[in-house]
Amino acid sequence: MAGSAAVVRLPVKVLPGSSHNAIAGWLEDTLRVKVSAPPERGRANATVEALLARSLGLSASAVSVVSGKTSAHKVVAITGLSAARVRRLLSRA
Repeated sequence: MAGSAAVVRLPVKVLPGSSHNAIAGWLEDTLRVKVSAPPERGRANATVEALLARSLGLSASAVSVVSGKTSAHKVVAITGLSAARVRRLLSRA
């Protein structure tokens, strides 16, 4: 996970088609996220963004998939929190 308080770039492994939306824990520096949305037409990406924003207490506009839009391995940009705070909050989610 890289970034300052301005923008954190978070590696995420998405598990689409799960039974529910949830933070599934860490695999080294990569966050695993389960989403019920299918990986089509950006639905899973939108669900990941909304879930992370809600888990971090941020607005939806503060969380954005910036690479890997068509892959299970993504990079999500998070603005407004430090990398340490992001890790701490998502470890509790």
